[in-house]
Amino acid sequence: MKLSVLTVPLQGMPAREAFTYLSKLGVDQVEIGTGGYTNDNHLKPSVYLNDPAKLDEFKAMLSSLNLGISALSCHGNPVHPDKKLAEGYHNVFVDTCRLAQKLGVDTVVTFSGCPGDCPESKRPNWVACAWPGDYAEILEWQWNEVLIPYWKKAVEIANSYGVTKIALEMHPGFCVYNPMTLLRLREAVGDTIGANFDPSHLFWQGIDPIAALRELKGAVHYFHAKDTRIDAYNTAKNGVLDTRSFTNLGERSWIFRTVGYGSDTKLWKDIISTLVEIGYDGAVSIEHEDGHMSPREGLEKAISFIKEIIISEKPGAMWWS
Repeated sequence: MKLSVLTVPLQGMPAREAFTYLSKLGVDQVEIGTGGYTNDNHLKPSVYLNDPAKLDEFKAMLSSLNLGISALSCHGNPVHPDKKLAEGYHNVFVDTCRLAQKLGVDTVVTFSGCPGDCPESKRPNWVACAWPGDYAEILEWQWNEVLIPYWKKAVEIANSYGVTKIALEMHPGFCVYNPMTLLRLREAVGDTIGANFDPSHLFWQGIDPIAALRELKGAVHYFHAKDTRIDAYNTAKNGVLDTRSFTNLGERSWIFRTVGYGSDTKLWKDIISTLVEIGYDGAVSIEHEDGHMSPREGLEKAISFIKEIIISEKPGAMWWS
């Protein structure tokens, strides 16, 4: 496995400065945002797709710093009921695939998206319960009329640019938010679709990351190292469905944390070991969304933590074999 960092938290720094900083911290790869919900300050498709010399300069900079690119990220909602918004997110996805081809990257990270509840909708409608029966009808329409048809075409586009892995982040609020929904879309569309396995979004749903990884064996395309702390008192009062702002530290039922600040080292070691067991040998990409820490402090603590537990070499033969 390789240690990677999603560079978006360093968006205020020029690319060379940010990448030099990460290289000095011992990072192997970078995951770079290209638009959508993800900031594109370090790699704007509108600039680099139209300037081969600038793209060559970008590649040379990374090479000089001994950094690879683990993935390009364009988190968005390409099935948004607002057609203009959906088109914008789709175009970012296509441009990201085009950039991936030019950079020799085979993995694009994004969301599945979430449609509305009918063709006339203006906003997404995420269904999270089975009753009343209207919700089952909404799900049927979303999946069969919008989501599956869209991703069938999107996979063809991605494959045409050499992108073989579309890593969907399983995120509540979108149609793919757990292993069951990820596997449903993968079965319908093909194995270009896989998971961006981010434990932080699973912890608060009550999902055991070890069980989820085993369930997704062969379907994990990418991995985000991010943690979640569940507040036992606030959860006991109101449960885990919490719509309050992430800035309400101490009031929410759960909050995103830097790795090691939500779950203990033993669990993170088990997660890394399970990745080995299911055959994953890609990037462990740190994502900083910890409201308690600055990006620098959060990233540096996370890098130090992951360095101690990452398994960077493939298992070898035992002395008794």
